Amino acid sequence: MTSTLINDKHEAGIDPNRAFVLHDVPADIDQADIEETAETVKAFGRVKVRDIRLDTQTSNSLVLCECRQDVHPDRIPPHLQPLNGGSAWKISLFVESASPADDFLAKLNKLMEEEGKTVNDVRAMLSTDVPRENTPESIIRAVGDLLGKAMRPTSENNAFRCLRTFSGHLPTPAGEESFEHWLEQARLMIEECDCSVREKRKRIVESLKGPALEIIQAVWLNNPDASPECYVEALESAFGTPESGEDLYFAFRSLHQQHGEKLSDFLRRVERSLTKVVQRGGLPGHRVDRAHIDQLLSQTSCYYS
Repeated sequence: MTSTLINDKHEAGIDPNRAFVLHDVPADIDQADIEETAETVKAFGRVKVRDIRLDTQTSNSLVLCECRQDVHPDRIPPHLQPLNGGSAWKISLFVESASPADDFLAKLNKLMEEEGKTVNDVRAMLSTDVPRENTPESIIRAVGDLLGKAMRPTSENNAFRCLRTFSGHLPTPAGEESFEHWLEQARLMIEECDCSVREKRKRIVESLKGPALEIIQAVWLNNPDASPECYVEALESAFGTPESGEDLYFAFRSLHQQHGEKLSDFLRRVERSLTKVVQRGGLPGHRVDRAHIDQLLSQTSCYYS
């Protein structure tokens, strides 16, 4: 019966990218009710019934429908709940969903275009000491390394010369950074800047005022040789999130790419979230790479036009 509808679709000149079949539709339902129910799926848009055939095996109908816009399989539910109640109708499409590999490659190409990079840039990040794999995992790892390098300021541009101001006041005053953003930059400065420990302490102190500065002054009075890491830990204890490592890990696993969000921005959000998870003990260090890859492969879900 479905094959008959397929033939009818071709004969009627219906675009397969804009057609679908509804199964298990009650035989006594009006065409207008079918169209109204189908239009509850926003991805279909306006729907028109093109043919109805009785399925002798179930005594229900198979309904060939056409919509005004191309159907994106990943946006269509497998079943449709009738507005008037009753059993759900199965939805069959004439176009197939993109495979995970095809979907990933499309997103990768979009990312490369946005970041001004090429696939050769990604390949160059893959180790030459091991066989190169064309798996999504290996490419994701290379993309992460590539973005990591792009996000790290070079010593020539003096990006770490001054941290943005942080006082600890809420709401965050104009011209100041929130604690999360300040903390991210401070940790990056400590890890990446090749200046002395004394200079790192100085840059942290120069960026602080108000309650935040008072905390660091107390740390210095207690231990004049306290490391920059100790300064940051003291501030995090006072102003950081009260969430546990487990809570942060759950939030990390719940991340998903927002509609319209660039893949590069999503990758940065994932990286920041995962860093906080590890810092709070929510994930062992040896599991970071695996968690990073799993999250990117499972949660990258934005659709590009």
